[in-house]
Amino acid sequence: MIAKISGMLVEKKINSVLLELGGICYEVLIPSVIMQKITEICDTNKEIKLVTYHYLQDDHTKSRPVLIGFLNDIERDFFEQFITVSGIGPRAAIKALNQPISRIAQAIDEADITFLCGLPGIGQQRAKEIVAKLQGKVGKFGLIQDKVASKILFKDDLKKEAVEVLLQLQYKKGEDEEMVKKALEKKPALNTAEELLNEIYKQKKQ
Repeated sequence: MIAKISGMLVEKKINSVLLELGGICYEVLIPSVIMQKITEICDTNKEIKLVTYHYLQDDHTKSRPVLIGFLNDIERDFFEQFITVSGIGPRAAIKALNQPISRIAQAIDEADITFLCGLPGIGQQRAKEIVAKLQGKVGKFGLIQDKVASKILFKDDLKKEAVEVLLQLQYKKGEDEEMVKKALEKKPALNTAEELLNEIYKQKKQ
């Protein structure tokens, strides 16, 4: 089992980073709330250290190893608790954890179903299952002093990431920025580049 990994950060994607270690590049999946912190503390071409959750993803024909990264053991511990809820696997948890862990823990402790339903991929029934499974067990995670990026800086990072993806998809400079602007005007509460790109796609279809 791979429990920790450190290497040179060579690329940041929407939900993962590429780390170069000994001439080999490893892709590490990152929950979006952790990705925000990574963006704050370092840029590319810098060494970073991650605590990892390592598992085998099975499909019909093969199994492949997957690494999920966190900045410390506490974040990984919360993730491991979160995926004990029925119906929430590692991939679903990566998508859902887009808010500070302390805030999610508070919502679980207070049975705040409305807040939990606001997490990507978490419907009302799943939110109730999270509370039933974890309420009273996540108090220590509510003590995390999550550093939340300023709203302006976060939105700038969000727009930059979406524009970079659109450029890779062969959209012209200027056109991509206009698409991002329109999407954020319609849905200013978007929290991740993935959500922003999905909104752009919906607007293109209209």
